[in-house]
Amino acid sequence: MYKNAASVTKSQGNIVKSGEVIALAGTSTPQKTNATLRFELWKDGFPIDPTQFINFN
Repeated sequence: MYKNAASVTKSQGNIVKSGEVIALAGTSTPQKTNATLRFELWKDGFPIDPTQFINFN
């Protein structure tokens, strides 16, 4: 799940390689001055720890 994205370039089921653009940062409210992008991983309606599936090092 991508939150605050201005646009998303990948869809569910797409394979994503290191360095690929998955979304462009945006703002969720007019009061925000900095563009942000939040990435969350969910399964069956519950958030899960992405470090179980993604190596961030």
